[in-house]
Amino acid sequence: MHREKKRKSAGPAGGDAARTRRSLGTVRRRRRRRTTYALGTLTAVGVAGALLVAAHGGNGGAAADGESAGAAPAATEPAGTPSERSLSPAERAPASVPSSAPPPGAGGNGVFDTAQASGESVGTGTLRRYKVQVEQGTGVRAADAAREIESILGDRRSWTADGHDAFRLVSGGPYDFEVKIASPDTVDRICGAAGLHTRGEVNCDVGDQVVVNLKRWRTGSPQFPGPLHEYRALIINHEVGHRIGHGHEGCPGAGRPAPAMMQQIDGLHGCVANAWPYDTHGTYLAGPPVP
Repeated sequence: MHREKKRKSAGPAGGDAARTRRSLGTVRRRRRRRTTYALGTLTAVGVAGALLVAAHGGNGGAAADGESAGAAPAATEPAGTPSERSLSPAERAPASVPSSAPPPGAGGNGVFDTAQASGESVGTGTLRRYKVQVEQGTGVRAADAAREIESILGDRRSWTADGHDAFRLVSGGPYDFEVKIASPDTVDRICGAAGLHTRGEVNCDVGDQVVVNLKRWRTGSPQFPGPLHEYRALIINHEVGHRIGHGHEGCPGAGRPAPAMMQQIDGLHGCVANAWPYDTHGTYLAGPPVP
């Protein structure tokens, strides 16, 4: 009985030890799993953080994108430098690519410079003295414009051909009229004050002023296929023609030269573009009067 009791008592004691060993093993395994999970989590966080930094170029890159950087430095760009996100496509373009900014000479400021240039009288007959003024900010030099206009009015195909009219470029003193080259807005203002509607496109002759639209002076007309200097000659001859008493004329017939007093910008109507009132033989290139 005693031995049996010892065996019975020994049985439970041995079972407790076995259960204790099993419990300790379970605890160790759980601890190992927790440790492995923690290390895996830290590794994943580290990899994610590294990828985030690589994607944004560090704290400076994140701040440069305009995102909140928290406690990180605000930016690594110089003070006042915008991030690329805030730039327009033209600003992001390489320096060698032109932007869409308006070209020089797109407009003026309403103030005129008088060409400091003068010349001899050209032609015979009634002398008309004129000066040339160019609006500031148009990109046209007054002296250059004055010499070009002087050469137009001095050409033997211009209004001196009939012996009744003479012209002289002056820079000061008495004058009979002014030739003004002005931006479209200024032309509209000057001509509009006299009730003429130039619509930012055409020239006018008003008071003692021949007002030349900068757009026409710089680009010519789609109806006029000749060189730009020839179209400038048409502008001057047409407007000065009004000053000396000529009205508008129409096309005299298909294939014939368009009169200088024809409004060629409105279409040639079968005529050939022409800038001059007279041909090289001194014949007036006339057309039917237009009411």
